[in-house]
Amino acid sequence: MSDFTYSVDADGVATITWDTVGKSMNVMNQQGFSDLNDMIDTAIADDAVKGVIITSGKPGSFAGGMDLNIIAAMKDSAGDNPAQGLFDGVMDMHAILRKIERAGMDTKTNKGGKPIVAALPGTALGIGLEIPLACHRIIAADNPKAKIGLPEIMVGIFPGAGGTTRLVRKMGAMAAAPLLLEGKLNDPKKAEAAGVVDDVVPADELLSAAKEWVLNAKDADIVKPWDAKGYKMPGGAPYHPSGFMTFVGASAMIHGKTKGAFPAAKALLSAVYEGAQVPFDTALKVEARWFVNVLMNPSSSAMIRSLFINKEALDKGANRPAVDDQTVRKVGVLGAGMMGAGIALVSATAGMEVVLIDQEQASADKGKAYTEAYLDKGISRKKTTEEKKTQVLSRINATTDLDALKGCDLIIEAVFEDPTVKAEITKKVEAIIPDDCIFATNTSTLPISELAKASKRADQYIGIHFFSPVEKMMLVEIIKGKETGDRAVAKALDYVRQIRKTPIVVNDARFFYCNRCIIPYVNEGIRMVAEGVSPALVDRAAQMLGMPVGPLQLVDETSIDLGAKIARATKSAMGDAYPDGAVDDVIFWMESEGRLGRKANAGFFDYDEKGKRQGYWSGLGEKFARLDDQPDLTEVQHRLLFAQVLEAVRALEEGVLEDIREGDVGAILAWGFAPWSGGPFSWLDILGTPYAAERCDQLTETYGARFEPPKLLRDMAAKGQSFYGRFDKATKAA
Repeated sequence: MSDFTYSVDADGVATITWDTVGKSMNVMNQQGFSDLNDMIDTAIADDAVKGVIITSGKPGSFAGGMDLNIIAAMKDSAGDNPAQGLFDGVMDMHAILRKIERAGMDTKTNKGGKPIVAALPGTALGIGLEIPLACHRIIAADNPKAKIGLPEIMVGIFPGAGGTTRLVRKMGAMAAAPLLLEGKLNDPKKAEAAGVVDDVVPADELLSAAKEWVLNAKDADIVKPWDAKGYKMPGGAPYHPSGFMTFVGASAMIHGKTKGAFPAAKALLSAVYEGAQVPFDTALKVEARWFVNVLMNPSSSAMIRSLFINKEALDKGANRPAVDDQTVRKVGVLGAGMMGAGIALVSATAGMEVVLIDQEQASADKGKAYTEAYLDKGISRKKTTEEKKTQVLSRINATTDLDALKGCDLIIEAVFEDPTVKAEITKKVEAIIPDDCIFATNTSTLPISELAKASKRADQYIGIHFFSPVEKMMLVEIIKGKETGDRAVAKALDYVRQIRKTPIVVNDARFFYCNRCIIPYVNEGIRMVAEGVSPALVDRAAQMLGMPVGPLQLVDETSIDLGAKIARATKSAMGDAYPDGAVDDVIFWMESEGRLGRKANAGFFDYDEKGKRQGYWSGLGEKFARLDDQPDLTEVQHRLLFAQVLEAVRALEEGVLEDIREGDVGAILAWGFAPWSGGPFSWLDILGTPYAAERCDQLTETYGARFEPPKLLRDMAAKGQSFYGRFDKATKAA
């Protein structure tokens, strides 16, 4: 069955309706392109057809984009010469959209074509906007919930079906930059104001407005500006004085934001710059070549796999136990501090009834006020309404009364990180809540199996590790204790799905998964400072890898005394096996100097009175003499990366991680691990396990046993195996 249907009314207006079978939103596939092409041919060849409307059969949306599963597989299916195969396939897409654009008009006179209008009921993303951009008019329904844009850059590619070339030629490079380089999405009214769509009409008038335009369009109305004589690019082409400054600024902006770590952004700018200097059809070829360049880069397939395919699978409960629906209706949040307040906010926003408990009523009220302040900011930015605010706040009962927890089906404890305090509140609350209520503890370091000993029903006890700030961070780490049962896991997963975050499920171990990987990253940066490596080199090397912040800046943001506290606790637990004495020399000394990070306006950085960083503290160089010969950039980057990925491999080897998809997605969403790489396991696959093991041996010889390849990595290297080849559950399921 085709995803497209074709009909012609009595007035000679053909309507092509896109309605992907079995999907809630339209997505394009190869067969869909073929069917669309055939229908356009039919309309152009039929003398009775005066024009065409392309619209959607899905209520409230036009299309969500290309099926990224197909893009991910394009290279593998492109034959012995994949680059040529990809290029030919992309140019086939360009040919179809160019056919829509030219619509049968005479190549010399630009006359005789048939008007084609895109009628968008709502959301139009990726190819769902690239097709309309090839039409002669874009009319969108006034649907405030709709999002219109080209978000491809967010998954490691860029608009490669003409969207890049057409948008720049329609709007100019400067105006198009936020949509292309940042993946900015607009509602229809803002898209109209930006010049992306041409008209916004009431939803019930969409098709009649489209038909009226078709029946009244003149030859001049359907000639794209770039096909008309005398066309000049808005804002100026690269060789124009104003255009020159635009492209200089765009280049600086890209490198400032990406530090050169994301190949798609650079390729996009190259396609725009080079394409702006040649005729339109040649520009499409330029765009196609750069698009193929990105698709051939292993970064793009790794990003698509982790940030779309794997993330979507986890969001849908890929590893959920086969247990009945565990939708949360009433959640009790114990502790109204920053974490508890954030948990209450996201829970109430998701429609749950929330009981927010604290020892003092003033503290509980302050926790609820956090939600009010958040919603007030949303109202000021027109992201929400007073009515929505009233509804959300009405769901939060801020109180000191534990009896209010009666009827809860989930408890999330977010009290002080002290086992004794947590044990005490666990016992008090379990005496009140229903017998089938799941009890979750929010902790970043304390072993779940030990905390569960305070519970009289350990099978219903689980860890739910939120990242701060709760409302902004997209990952939630769910930790199974030794006795945690399937229903508790299912309840935690269903809850995380309700609050629209991505879950990973791991087994109990020191620091779980995310913190056990991020701590070595921080520690390696601190070690280098002690060795005399320039702090600026350490942090910049990390940022040039695509890490959001360098390890030294991260320590300042999270506080140095917290690092010292974790170090002491870890040393106490590990005894002689404790490996980080060199790190402690720096951390404990800075703690003794009162340099506790941003909160103290003094850490690895100096700060002004407003807390703005002023540069690295000169005292570091006085205490730890700088090396005359600073290490190579790649050497610093490999130390920072392998410190993290080897811990991820150990977590998989020890069974803390059960699914490498969770390891990759979790790393990117939790601490920003080099998104271009697709995550730790994807990065090792890009390197190849044989080279990764060899490089680890080199690092071990120079820097010590912490870089020793785990047995799993060494075994895989010997067999030439990849992590996704050996462990990908999605591949095995298929």
